[in-house]
Amino acid sequence: MSKKYFPLVSATVLTLLLTVSSGFSATVRMLDKEVTKPKSENEKDTLKPVNLNTAVVTANKTRVNRSNVPLTVSVIERQEIEASGHSSILPILSMNIPGLFVTQRGVTGFGVSEGAAGAINIRGVGQGNKVLMLLDGQPQWAGVFGHSLPDLYLSSDAERVEVIRGPGSLLYGSNAMGGVVNIITRNHDKDGRITKAGVSYGSYNTQKYSVNNGYSKKGFSSFVSFNRESTDGHRIRSGFEITNGFIKAGYDLGKSFTVSADVALTKINNQNPGRADDPMIDNIMDILRGSASLIVENRHRYGSGALHLFTNKGEHTINDGYKIGGSPRNYLFNSKDFNTGVMVYENIRLFKGNSFTVGFDYKKWGGNAWNSPINESSSYNQTTLVDKEVNETAGYIVLQQDFFSNLTLNGGLRVEYNSVFDVAFIPQIGVTLKASPVNVIKASISKGYRSPNIRELYMFLPRNPDLLPENMINFELSAGHTMLNSNLSAELSLFYIDGWNMIQTVVINGVPKNLNTGLFENKGIEFQASYRIRPDLRTDFNYSYLKTSKPIVAAPKHKIFASVGYTPGDFAFNFSVQHIGGLYLNTATRAQESYTIFNARASYRLDLKFVNTRFFISGDNITDTSYSINEGFPMPGITILSGFDIIF
Repeated sequence: MSKKYFPLVSATVLTLLLTVSSGFSATVRMLDKEVTKPKSENEKDTLKPVNLNTAVVTANKTRVNRSNVPLTVSVIERQEIEASGHSSILPILSMNIPGLFVTQRGVTGFGVSEGAAGAINIRGVGQGNKVLMLLDGQPQWAGVFGHSLPDLYLSSDAERVEVIRGPGSLLYGSNAMGGVVNIITRNHDKDGRITKAGVSYGSYNTQKYSVNNGYSKKGFSSFVSFNRESTDGHRIRSGFEITNGFIKAGYDLGKSFTVSADVALTKINNQNPGRADDPMIDNIMDILRGSASLIVENRHRYGSGALHLFTNKGEHTINDGYKIGGSPRNYLFNSKDFNTGVMVYENIRLFKGNSFTVGFDYKKWGGNAWNSPINESSSYNQTTLVDKEVNETAGYIVLQQDFFSNLTLNGGLRVEYNSVFDVAFIPQIGVTLKASPVNVIKASISKGYRSPNIRELYMFLPRNPDLLPENMINFELSAGHTMLNSNLSAELSLFYIDGWNMIQTVVINGVPKNLNTGLFENKGIEFQASYRIRPDLRTDFNYSYLKTSKPIVAAPKHKIFASVGYTPGDFAFNFSVQHIGGLYLNTATRAQESYTIFNARASYRLDLKFVNTRFFISGDNITDTSYSINEGFPMPGITILSGFDIIF
């Protein structure tokens, strides 16, 4: 379907759903009663139902009921993050969110440079930097290479994660072409102090240490965490270690304003073993990254808004290594990058049923990269590879209007100016229909947009400074339903994606060059369901089917996940299975992989007078399945991790 049909399809979808809505009664006020959580539940020993109507902030930049926004938004709560046992956020998302897949290559750690994992695909879109990572709504990516650093996103610091499955470019601009992952950090909002420390040890000398502290009193709140993780890896020369510190503090300035700030610093040392059939020696990465932000939020009678100031910077030193039988390199790759900016937005509700959000973004990102001698005695002369920066300025407006008590129309436009590519217009339109107190139907048409990064434009041999931005249009229809007092919920989504100007590396007269030659069509189905059978027993299931017009790496045709959680008293058990089918490892050779893995976790909580202790043991790939996600990088077999947490 060509982009020229955008206005026609928009009008058709809206007309159809407006016609259908006339047959339904005004039942929106009943929806809140239907999904109310029983007050008698004990948070300690019960499992929450999945609420399709939970409040989200990523889709509109203000707290809004998920059923009122036309986009498909998935939410992972703190309870699910802790139950998974993973120290990294991305594997949790890859299992629990239909249509989202993350590449992996080892026990822990994703790495950077050649052979790196951690690429995120949503509905087959995402290779490179087409899925935008946010930390509390602020963009996260390395200024030179344009992609996020997957090792930075730790479970210990996340309160919840919201994922837009589809374009988020209206609100977030470039890099949100395929979707948005917003990690909302923890905020201690209960008076008093709580401290948690944990230690775990497992296969391949994997060690994890963590401590965090939350404090709140009289409008002031803080959260501080420290994490240290290391492993020898399941292959020779595949070691990984990371040390991370995070500090966040906030203060309520009366009833109308809140100011908060955070600082994070991460040190990573990683080694890439290379392909199993073509190993690497001394491919070592040394990474230091830091970020900081200041947020001022306002709340008033007619709405709310915020001002965000943010910056993140990094220094990378990489030894590209050499193959067995080859010679060590005499130079190191170095880079310094930055990504800084300001975002301001305000949501205004002047009368009942209407709201609009206006916003302004300014981002400045870039950096420099160079090769330097590996030691003073080397004859290699330092070489500058790139020294560039890009400025982006954007304004946007999003309008939302309720009709007939059960119909909501939502639409907006973003105008973005890029110092390299001039002006881009990014529209979005959608509708939500509350067909009954427990049923919501959504339809949307949205544009995804991504400007080329500095690497594609100016670095290495395929570079091409004449590249144009990539574009796509996403057509989406979904229906969600809850029943049994909201203990059973299900959601089905259908989508069609038409993309053009995709950047591909093409060999011309023996020389590779980046060109805007790519066209693609992706379409598929996504389904997820959750059933809380009883307060201490819950099962979750999701399935996604993806059909692409051309082979795409790291975009499985079939993806299935099912889990059962059981919390009898002080015990907690979790068992899960994931099946991946039709996963392309290499599009040139059409090499594919299909596999099924089983994971299990058990824990016991011992409550003492002053200290609460939790002992746990987990096993990943407990059937010892042999499989690869990155071609040439076999995944580990059975891996066991055990340890304990103390809370005081």
